[in-house]
Amino acid sequence: MSLQCGIVGLPNVGKSTLFNCLSNAKAQSANFPFCTIEPNVGVITVPDERLIKLGEMCKPERGVIPTTVEIVDIAGLVKGASKGEGLGNKFLANIRETDAIIHVLRCFDDENVVHVDGTVNPVRDKEIIDAELQLKDLETVEARIQKCEKAAKAGGDKNAKLQLEVLVKYLEALSQGKNARTVELDNKDQEAAARDLFLLTNKPVMYVCNVDESAAVTGNAYVEQVKEAVKDEDAQVLVLAAKIESEIAELETYEERLMFLEEIGLQESGVNRLIKAAYALLNLRTFLTAGSDEVRAWTFKAGYKAPQCAGVIHTDFERGFIRAEVIKYEDFVALGGEAQCRAAGKLATEGKDYLVQDGDIMHFLFNV
Repeated sequence: MSLQCGIVGLPNVGKSTLFNCLSNAKAQSANFPFCTIEPNVGVITVPDERLIKLGEMCKPERGVIPTTVEIVDIAGLVKGASKGEGLGNKFLANIRETDAIIHVLRCFDDENVVHVDGTVNPVRDKEIIDAELQLKDLETVEARIQKCEKAAKAGGDKNAKLQLEVLVKYLEALSQGKNARTVELDNKDQEAAARDLFLLTNKPVMYVCNVDESAAVTGNAYVEQVKEAVKDEDAQVLVLAAKIESEIAELETYEERLMFLEEIGLQESGVNRLIKAAYALLNLRTFLTAGSDEVRAWTFKAGYKAPQCAGVIHTDFERGFIRAEVIKYEDFVALGGEAQCRAAGKLATEGKDYLVQDGDIMHFLFNV
């Protein structure tokens, strides 16, 4: 399931430093704009403590296999990007290809790191990016409105009329400097029509406040300004210190990293929190398979039913789906394994309409 989160922001806010912490890919990280011209894609392992426990219990021959999420490091946008400034057209095209946006905001002072606009102001930086994406969306919406109006008048096209209703809603919001994701649609038909537009400001977004070490645990005034600015958006705000994360990434053992985190007062690294949040931002969930051969995490979209999840493993599983055997992770751990859960009546047999839940331990029966 190839879904991507794109990391965006102004130049020199810490995007590439953060990406380097997330991935083995090494985007060039330097103190000048546009050091990342081509988008760098990292396939990132999703941390999942459940896998560690299941691995200890099952001792699988082939080991433990986590699931992954793709993160794309996109070069820094600047004011005027929607008109092509700073290679803007290329960067905006890269954003369009992603499924969600991680918007990195500089929330630290450092006279040795140049800010593209001269001063540190994360709310202003956010508004610059928003404005450029909104202008591009406005351009898209206006062009589509012209086509839909012609189609609706010429042949009474119902789909064109439906899309026109949606486009007019977006036009009103974007003209007022609002993001497309703030628009409330009336029904599922309008929601389906909206998805076909692929608007940049309709993508789910998470704001990452990049702070210095002193603010890694508590945040700072800049972070509070960001939280106030986005309080009416359906968006998460995550605080981390990219410089600290890069130091953690250089430590060789898990124990060393844990000690480092304890010393600065953190229970979990910012990178781990970011990966989990990015996974959730894409509306992804995890089901598990556990046995003596392997323990594995599998990615599925929230709302998938049992046959669709079977298809994640292999298309034949979905095509010939008969039923699924499901054990809740908590029961598996508490009772000591599959056999004990079966004996205690904690193994459920589910059919085609079962909505799979995050953490379900699944076994599929099929016939092709």
